[in-house]
Amino acid sequence: MNSWMEMFWRGDSAAGTPEPETVLLAMLLSFCLGHIAAWIYMWTHTGLSYSRVFVGSLVGIPVIVSLLMLLMAGNIFIAFGLLAVFAVVRFRNVLKDTRDTTFILWVMVLGMAVGTTRFSTALLGCVFVSAIFLYLRLVSFGARHRYDVILSLHWTGEGDAMRLLRPLLRRHSTRVELASQRSATDAGVEMSYRLLLRDPSRSGEVLSEVRATDGVADASLYQREDESEL
Repeated sequence: MNSWMEMFWRGDSAAGTPEPETVLLAMLLSFCLGHIAAWIYMWTHTGLSYSRVFVGSLVGIPVIVSLLMLLMAGNIFIAFGLLAVFAVVRFRNVLKDTRDTTFILWVMVLGMAVGTTRFSTALLGCVFVSAIFLYLRLVSFGARHRYDVILSLHWTGEGDAMRLLRPLLRRHSTRVELASQRSATDAGVEMSYRLLLRDPSRSGEVLSEVRATDGVADASLYQREDESEL
């Protein structure tokens, strides 16, 4: 039995190999930091591209990378062997946006820091980068809010609809833009305006006044979020 145990631990007792306690601490710390990164991703994510599998990967990647760094510590042959393995393996999964790439890079750096036993650097880096992503989410940094609602109407009256409707819309809006205008199949003109309201809570009043205007056969109002990203 002793010979088997000796063979089991022989490779780990080589010079430059981290102690089992260090390996265990690195695994646990990288696992916890991966959880923090995954939670930050979930809290700050917007859009339709959410993936539960991707979030799970954010937890596992730091552990794997830290183990990789521990294996390469003090052994150049293992380092070259691991590089050869990664050269053979091809990763074909395409990330959906730049933000996902940023999180992948973040958790890999966390794993590298923990795997090289720079525990305080890993903790401080995790806290600071988490604060950055939370700040970007809370202040909606990068979002452009130009319009509140889209007003669609069917104009059947006589005269220039834009000239007649613009004073009414200007009274309620700080920005008015004609988005589209086309001739209807039966009669009149289909028009769409984009409005930045002075008071978004009074959008119902705008719609009521437009419907009461002579020449407007029908009107509808659609709420608009911040500019969509491509």
